[in-house]
Amino acid sequence: MKKWIVAAALATLAMNAFAAEKIRFASSATYPPFESLDRENQIVGFDIDLAKALCQQIKAECTFTNNAFDSLIPSLKFRRYDAIISGMDITADRSKQVDFTQPYYANSAVVIARKGQFSDFAQLKGKRIGMENGTTHQKYLLEQHPEVVAVAYDSYQNAILDLKNGRLDGVFGDTAVVNQWLKTNADLAPVGAHVTDASYFGTGLGIAVRKGNTELRDQLNGALAAIKANGTYQQLNQKWFPE
Repeated sequence: MKKWIVAAALATLAMNAFAAEKIRFASSATYPPFESLDRENQIVGFDIDLAKALCQQIKAECTFTNNAFDSLIPSLKFRRYDAIISGMDITADRSKQVDFTQPYYANSAVVIARKGQFSDFAQLKGKRIGMENGTTHQKYLLEQHPEVVAVAYDSYQNAILDLKNGRLDGVFGDTAVVNQWLKTNADLAPVGAHVTDASYFGTGLGIAVRKGNTELRDQLNGALAAIKANGTYQQLNQKWFPE
C-alpha cells in the first residue's frame, strides 16, 4: 500500500512539474513586424505569436521580456532566460556561444535611404549607415564594407528617425522589416540589391538556447515541424507578412 501511495505521489509531482513548465523568452522589441511594443507596452509580433504557438504545441507556459539586442546572448548564457526569439540570424560566430533551432524564417538584408539619393551600394562609400548595435548587419558592414561608416544605435526606430532628419545617409536592416518601414515612409527607398551572404544572412533566423540544452532545442524543433504541418505557421506568416 505504501509503495502505491509513494508511486501515486511521485506521478502527481511529475504531472504538476510538467504542467508548470515554463519557457522564458528574451526579445528586443524594436524590430517590427518580428517584435515591437504595442500601446499597452506588451511585446507583439511574428516572433511572439510563433513562440506562443510553439509553447502551446509542447504544452508549456511562455513569458517574454524585452532587452537590448546586444544583451540577449549574455543574458541567455547567465540563465536569466531559456531562449531568445528576436529576429536573430543563425551565424557561425553565434553558434559558438549558443545552440539554434532549425531556421524558422529565410532572411536577407538591404540598405534604405532617402528616395532618389542613391541607386547603388557603391555610392555609399564614406556615408553614414545606421543599424542596431550587436546585429549581424553591424558585423557585415564592419567586416565586408569598411568603406562605409557604420553607426550603431540602441534601436532601429532611432536610426530611422536620424535618417529622415538627415543625420544618417542610410539604414541597413532585414528585408522583411525594411518592407514594413517603406509602407509608412514614402520618402525612403531601397539601395541596390538584397544581401544574402550565407556567412551573415543566408542560413535564416533561429531560436537560440543555451549551449548544450538539446532537450529544449529538440522540443522547439519538433513543435516547429508540427505547426508547419498543421498550417499554423502559414497562418502566422500571412498575418504578419501579407504580401
